[in-house]
This record gives sequence, C-alpha cells and structure tokens, in this order.
Amino acid sequence: MSEQTPTTPESEEPTATEPEAVQTAPDEVQPDTSVTEQPTDVQPTAEEAEAAPEAEPEAAPEAESQVEPTPAPEPEATPEPDPEPEATPEPAAPAAPRPAAPSPSMFAARKPAAPRPVTTPRPAAAQPTAAPSDSVKHGRVAEDGTVHVILADGTEREVGSYPEATPDEALAYFARKYDELAANADLLTARLAGTEVSAHDARKSLAHLKEQIGDAHVVGDLAALEATVARLEESVAAKAAVEAEAKAAAKAEAGVRREKLVAQAEKLAATDPAKMQWKQSSARIRELLDEWKSHQRSGPRLDKDVENALWQRFSAARSSFDKMRKTWFAQLDEEHASARSVKERLVQDAEALATSKDWGATAGAFKRLMQEWKQAGRASRSDDDALWARFKAAQDSFFDAKDEVVAAEEAEFTENLKVKEALLVEAEAITIDEAHLEQAKGELRKLQERWDAAGKVPRADIRRVENRLRAVEQQVRDLEDKQWKRSDPELNARAQSMVDQLERAVQGLESDLAAATAAGDDKAASSLEAELATKKIWLDSARGGLD
Repeated sequence: MSEQTPTTPESEEPTATEPEAVQTAPDEVQPDTSVTEQPTDVQPTAEEAEAAPEAEPEAAPEAESQVEPTPAPEPEATPEPDPEPEATPEPAAPAAPRPAAPSPSMFAARKPAAPRPVTTPRPAAAQPTAAPSDSVKHGRVAEDGTVHVILADGTEREVGSYPEATPDEALAYFARKYDELAANADLLTARLAGTEVSAHDARKSLAHLKEQIGDAHVVGDLAALEATVARLEESVAAKAAVEAEAKAAAKAEAGVRREKLVAQAEKLAATDPAKMQWKQSSARIRELLDEWKSHQRSGPRLDKDVENALWQRFSAARSSFDKMRKTWFAQLDEEHASARSVKERLVQDAEALATSKDWGATAGAFKRLMQEWKQAGRASRSDDDALWARFKAAQDSFFDAKDEVVAAEEAEFTENLKVKEALLVEAEAITIDEAHLEQAKGELRKLQERWDAAGKVPRADIRRVENRLRAVEQQVRDLEDKQWKRSDPELNARAQSMVDQLERAVQGLESDLAAATAAGDDKAASSLEAELATKKIWLDSARGGLD
C-alpha cells in the first residue's frame, strides 16, 4: 500500500514484493497517538480485522467475535502444538521488537485459552471489516485504484492508493485517517471549552494539528475540518485575550502590593529614631524583605523597569533604616558610657553618706543625689541595674538607721502628746474676763512653762495642739489690748479735743441756721441743716470713745 499521487506500474514494484505493507509518503504526518491508537502501517490481514473493533466502535459483530482474548501475541516458545505445520504463514508487516521470553510462573498464572478449530488462513479481503465512516462519502476510488477526496467546490484531489484491497477498504482506511484528525480537533475544542488548558498550550496543540492537517492524505469533509480549525483559532485568540487581561490585572495588583511594601519600608526609614521601636521595626523590615521575595517567586512578574524602580526604592529604604539603626545604637553606646560614669560617682557619694548620723542634712543630700541620678540618663541594662543596686543599698542603709531613731522618738513623742492634751484641757478651762484678767495671765504663764517642758509631739499632731493653745493665748491678749486702749492718756486727750471741736462747730452751725431762717434764705438754711446733721453724728461718735 502507498499513500502518494498516482504512479506508473514500475513505481508499484515494491508493493508487488510486499503486497500487504503500507508505505508512508514522505510528506505524511502521523496523527496524534494521544487521540487514537491507530497504527501508521496497516496490514489488511485477519489480525487487522480482529483489531478493528478497538479502533472503530461501529465494527460488525462478526469482527468482534474473532478478537483474540489474550492481548499479546504468542511467543515462539508457546506450549500449544501447531496442528498444521504444512500451512504457509501469511506475510506480515515489519516485525516489532520481540518481547522477552515468558517465565514458567507466567504460564502457570495464565488462564488456558479455549481450544479453537484449526482453519486454513483466508485472504485478507475475505475477512469482515469495520463499519465504514461517514467520511467515505467525501471520496472515491478510480479504476486504477487511486483514492481521491472530493473537495467542497466539487473538485477532487488524489490522496494515495491501497494495493491489494477493495475500493471500500481503501476508502475506509483514508477515512479513518481523516476521523483521527477530526477527533484531535474535537478534543482540542473540548479542552478549550474547559479551563484546564492555557492559551499557550492550546496554541501549540493547534499548530501541531494544523501541521498534521497540512496537505494530509485523508478522505473526509475537509471544509468542515478547516471550519473547525478556524473556530479553534478564534477560541485560542479569545482565551489568549482573557488570559492577557487577567495577567494585566494580576500584574497591576502585584504592583500595588509591591508599592505597599515599599511604602511601609520608607515609612519605617523616615521614623524619628527617638520614637522608633527598634526590635519590632527591625523584625518588620525583615518580614517586608521576605514578602518581597515571595512575590517575586510566586506572584506575577512585573515589567522590568517598574520592578527595578520599586526595588531601588525598597533597597534604599532598607539601607537608610540600617544606617539609622547603626548610628542610633552607636550614639546610645556613648550615652550609656557617659551615664555609667555619672552614676558611678553618685554611687560613691551615696556609699560615703550611708553611715552618717546627721539625719536632716544627710536626708537632704540623698534627695539631691536622687535628682542627679534621674538626670544622668540610662546606662546599659546590666550596668544600670548593678549601679542602682549599690545606690539603693547605701540609701536604704541610711534611711533604715534613721527610721529606727525616728521610731524611738515617735514613741516618746506620743507620751508627750498625752501630757500636752491634758494641759490644753486646763488652759481652755481658765476664766478670761476683765475681772479675772491678771489671774488668767498668771495661770496661763505657768501652764506655758509646763507645755515647753513636756517636749515634742508627733509631727502629725503638732499643728492641732499648737492651734488650741494659741487660741487661749489670743483671748488673753485681746482683753489686755482692750483695757490698755481705755486707760491710755494720750488717746483720751485726743478724743476730748475732738469732742470740744465738734461741739463748737455744732453751736456755730446752729447760730448760722437761725440767721438764715430769719432772713428767709431757704437755700442757705437747707445747706446748713445738712452740715449740722453730719457734725452731730461725728460728735456722738467722739463722745462714745471717751467712755
């Protein structure tokens, strides 16, 4: 068999030597074996007739009944005897690689084949064949055995020949090759209808299909196949457009995410070092770098110029942050060293004051040392903790000793308080009036001497008891002042002089008022009456001061 344009009888000499072998034309592209298992070389023998049901679902029932139950050919070492050694075997296609010899265990596990009647091999043309495809309607066989395909415009094109076969078998063979191409096109159509194939893979599959179709030697509806290919091209283009749009959207989203990473890094780099949480910020910078790498590995690829620009910003922010961190901690080390030096001096001063018994002055000195300690700043954690432990130990030593003394004094002051509270009761019982002023002054003087001899009282009670005693003393002083004012000669003389002046003024005003009234001067009389009333009030007040 050959697949080529019509040839002269001389060119068919190879087919006379091997009438059942298929010679493939040089320009023929074999169909995709992922769609069908139809072999390239076809042997129009009984074995092909038996295998036809596997390639053609519409094969005749008679052909299916003759399928061998075992999938592999019998090896040469088969134990079944050959009942007719005289029979001449049929010519076969070039032999495939011989399988390995079966082991005894394989024979033991194999189910014995049902015995078959011994028959004489029949010619290949006499064997039943698969049902012809509808594609055969688009072809014909010339009288010389050449197969032609009928095109859509009614013209014909030679596709090859099938020597030693009937016209129907020749048409069926070339129709099957068309059906394989159509099946490949339908499979690609189904894959495009789903989502499991990318536009790139679909484009490659379509290119391979178009390469197979090319100038294929097949019989079938070539116009329909070309229309299917055209629809596939449109579908691939549409899928590529959708993928391009999705890719552009994903790229834009990836750019936004990268921009956010850059913005966060730049914000950290622009933070005031004094307000920076260095541990958290350093960890966040590392996280941002990990996120950037993750986007590069698994995210959409950005345009090179965009990615380079973003990376330069991100890298600059990281470098600025690292430089600021190093500068900050170098400066912090200097500050820690300075603070450590100051605090070492304060610790030495505190330890020198720890044994002082000058409670008041030393307590004030410790207060000043504490203020300097706060102003000195912080040293490193280890140095600061160690120095503070020494400073506090010296301070506690002094104040613990002071507190012991104060506690003893407080016990004594409490007893003194009881004595003074009893003295207050006596003081508040003294009769204080003009008749008993001198007696009250004497009793209060004795009581004040006993008050001073009683000693100090607790600090919390000082103001309370002192105010009560001062109230009694103030009553005595007020009464003394009142008596002194009444008995002061200079004060009485000045008061009498004022009374005399006012009396003369009143007498003069009364005379003037009588004269004005007699003269009928109402205006002058009214003015004199008002002035006379005022002078009389002053006179009454001055006379009261003489009593």
